[in-house]
Amino acid sequence: MTTKPLPLTPELHAYLVAHGSAPDEIVHELTEETRAALPEQAGMQVAPEQAAFLTFLTRLLDVRQAVEVGTFTGLSALAIARGLADGGRLTCFDISEEYTGIARRYWARAGVQDRIDLRIGPAADRLRELPQERHLDLAFIDADKVGYPVYWDELVPRMRAGGVIAVDNTLRGGRVLAPENADDRAIAAFNDEILADVRVDVVMLPIADGVSLAHVR
Repeated sequence: MTTKPLPLTPELHAYLVAHGSAPDEIVHELTEETRAALPEQAGMQVAPEQAAFLTFLTRLLDVRQAVEVGTFTGLSALAIARGLADGGRLTCFDISEEYTGIARRYWARAGVQDRIDLRIGPAADRLRELPQERHLDLAFIDADKVGYPVYWDELVPRMRAGGVIAVDNTLRGGRVLAPENADDRAIAAFNDEILADVRVDVVMLPIADGVSLAHVR
């Protein structure tokens, strides 16, 4: 046993991905189309191991009600939708018809479009359309970084006891140690805020660009 961090070389990362659930044809083609059609924005797409993790987590929690803030071209939503319990629903919030137009095509191909309710518009406003009671089993936040505290404040009161909020990009490529821009500073501050939030227990996982999991008390 060691407490030293394991350097994740490109070769070891490839091994890690290869020894998880393999992306199927739909995931592969969605990933490739996103890279080809949106090369400058493709970095917003979740990593393959994140997609597999989200499906695994959704199944593990037996999720029936889920929310995603920041959908882009739909890979994370596809992953969550595939893991939902029978009759489960995922509500997605995004501001782009262009990006989510790609998402809709792949959701249809995967046969999960009937499980997803996509709502276009500023999530800070549209999240307030959700019922006020504690009904959500899972939430995934992966949108504009400065907006994270707002989304957090809207979601936590709506999470059932034992529900989980997953938050992406909480390591910012390591720049949380020495923030270089507004997004880095926003995430560094957000990480401190949720750690101090007495309503949740938080762990941070070194998956891709960092994924924080908050278990709601």
